[in-house]
Amino acid sequence: MPQYTPPLRDMQFVLHEMLNVEAELAKLPEHEDIDAETVDAVLEEGGKFCADILQPLNAVGDREGCKLDADGNVTTPTGFKDAYKQYVEAGWPSLAADVNYGGQGLPHLLSSAFMEMINSSNQAWGMYPGLSHGAYTALLAFGTDALKDLYLPKLVSGEWTGTMCLTEPHCGTDLGILKTKADDNGDGSYAISGTKIFISAGEHDMADNIVHLVLARLPDAPEGTKGISLFVVPKFLVKDDGALGDRNDLRCVSLEHKMGINASPTCVMSFGDDGGAEAYLVGEENRGIEYMFTMMNNARLAIGLEGVGVAERAYQHARDYAAERKQGQALD
Repeated sequence: MPQYTPPLRDMQFVLHEMLNVEAELAKLPEHEDIDAETVDAVLEEGGKFCADILQPLNAVGDREGCKLDADGNVTTPTGFKDAYKQYVEAGWPSLAADVNYGGQGLPHLLSSAFMEMINSSNQAWGMYPGLSHGAYTALLAFGTDALKDLYLPKLVSGEWTGTMCLTEPHCGTDLGILKTKADDNGDGSYAISGTKIFISAGEHDMADNIVHLVLARLPDAPEGTKGISLFVVPKFLVKDDGALGDRNDLRCVSLEHKMGINASPTCVMSFGDDGGAEAYLVGEENRGIEYMFTMMNNARLAIGLEGVGVAERAYQHARDYAAERKQGQALD
């Protein structure tokens, strides 16, 4: 079975000997107590989780893939749900999150190094928590205090995951012509109806709730991208005390067939089949594209880490193969 060895010495060289992170972080008030020992301990424990827990599931996930039933429920491959439980229990989702919402407040640099190792060991598994940090970042920056208090602690802890719902079947990257609509319910909530495609981890069985950040258009909104708003649309409605309520009016209707990362469900999501999915406005009306770019830019950085992680794994495989492959005739 292919193995993965976390490149801890390479990471330590970059962090300590090239970037001198201990001295640089000490200049920031929120990180002045971070030392080299803390950095190395986080990297070491993160590497163990990736090598011992995630890496063995990589081939399993690719063979089994995800399964969608008639009710719109997605079952993840064997071992994925248990690995995610261990990930949450160990506190990994909260690594670099705001301490005001239950985060550990450690440097994003450490979180990035950990995500690189996740992508090396099991990139498909990494897609589940991968967008949660982006959803957290957008809500932290633009959500009301009420929305942040209700959703951020669960996103930070990893009990809930997040998605970004932009693309639609007819518009691709041209979001200015999106058709998903939002109608004001008159009670502080909105009713969302429409279809979104290519939604990574849009439905799964690994977390108690999924928080969708959805771009939609209000009835009197301007045309084009200037008339798009951003909404929080939870899979399960959330009560004022944080407890989960009824299932919202949204479901996964299809999984994309792909050449790879089969263990990550790329979903077609339908909102409002029975009248409208309950949603809540993030920030101001018609500023959704601006807000969503916070999440999109976070995702772009994450894609870069995916590339680095996969390249490291490919290098390790190629190096090990070259070292053990026999070729040519024996001289004796």
